[in-house]
Amino acid sequence: LIISGGDFCDLPKETEYDYVIACDKGLQYSIDLNIHPNLVIGDFDSYEYNIDAFDECKVIKYPSRKDDSDTMLAIKYALEHGFRHIIVICALGGRLDHTMANIQAMSYVASQDGICEIISSTEHLISTSGPELTIPAKKDYSLSLFAMSDNCIVSIAGACYNVESFTLTNTFPIGLS
Repeated sequence: LIISGGDFCDLPKETEYDYVIACDKGLQYSIDLNIHPNLVIGDFDSYEYNIDAFDECKVIKYPSRKDDSDTMLAIKYALEHGFRHIIVICALGGRLDHTMANIQAMSYVASQDGICEIISSTEHLISTSGPELTIPAKKDYSLSLFAMSDNCIVSIAGACYNVESFTLTNTFPIGLS
């Protein structure tokens, strides 16, 4: 579980996780959620409090001038330590450039043969490069599918629009709603 620094959201009760990484402002969110992080990571330009008070968990501090966002640093750390299913919360909203970077980071996880979910109060995004992903139906939800790579082949059954072996591309949003 990665707690990022976008708009705050609660963690759905059914969410399971083995390890928690709080990114910069995500540390405050972890406190608000009463979730104790195993690792706190980032440049700490958004967190107002003293990170030295968190000596009970590992802290990795980076300079503010770096190539990766704090969330991307957390994702890379998780992948390097064998985690292949990454759930990110508080990663949408706020600055649009950070939201876009977090969505693009999902593609990075998929390129490393992982699954990444971003969960917010109103959205649930999933990326994978796997051959199959089953998404259970949810009442009153909208399903949209987008290619994060050049193209992907999808089959949809049980939705409003069903298709078999349809090619989605990353240049046209035909999978909307």
